[in-house]
Amino acid sequence: MKSIKALIVLSWLLPVGCTTKTNDIKTEYQLIPDDDGIMVEKFDSTIIDENRFNQNNDIFKVGNSFKYDFEHRTTSGEIKYFKINPDYKGWDFADADDTDSLIVKSVVIQVLNGNPIAQFIPDYNQTALAYILIEGVPFSMSGAIENEANIWIHPPREHYFKILELNPFPYIKAPYEIGTKWNWNLTIGSSYADKRWKTWENTIENNYQYEITNKILLETPLGNLQCYVIESEAESRIGKTALTAYFHPKYGFVKLDYTNIDGSETKLELTKHLTNNPEN
Repeated sequence: MKSIKALIVLSWLLPVGCTTKTNDIKTEYQLIPDDDGIMVEKFDSTIIDENRFNQNNDIFKVGNSFKYDFEHRTTSGEIKYFKINPDYKGWDFADADDTDSLIVKSVVIQVLNGNPIAQFIPDYNQTALAYILIEGVPFSMSGAIENEANIWIHPPREHYFKILELNPFPYIKAPYEIGTKWNWNLTIGSSYADKRWKTWENTIENNYQYEITNKILLETPLGNLQCYVIESEAESRIGKTALTAYFHPKYGFVKLDYTNIDGSETKLELTKHLTNNPEN
């Protein structure tokens, strides 16, 4: 997995420029499994377009952005958010009625132009994403994989959102139909440990089981959407986590209901979708 630990960028938004003209390049790549079994595009060495991993995307098109509202629910059902420290290096839980300007109640995921992560990982083969918590605050980058075989995305993983590294990642695999099942695994380092949920030494290996269990009409802030329901579980030597994800072919993962390693819950719901294409 050509993943990347959070890269801190000192501006609020990386310039995405104009939407790159999308060419039909589906016949110009092969799909191969990466180190963790996710199907990724492999291009001929003569194809060096910096947007080659973006051009076949239907959801994660360059310039598109996805705003998710967020809340944390404790094991007793209390709703919490989190507050970033003024030095941006730490965080604390915040009550629902706290009005501090550094409280995070949403996250914006923006699709970046080109392949900016390649400057750190030269053979990076994912669509680059920026994860913006608060306007003007440094943000992180990571990636998504989208092709005809599967769609997979890193969740936000900075500050409080490190807890999501222990959960199943948002992931759907073809064929998109009820009953489709698949497995995945990932090694996770102790940099994601936190005494507020779980600590461990060295690495753990999460083993995931996924299944498309239903297709429902889901009421969302974007309207009533026909969504596939993906139920997933993760298990390692430190415990179990779970995710129920709701996937729409235009908007992607519109709702994510996580059960965390300590029994708490994280809720993310897509509330706003912006595109560079005025016809969408």
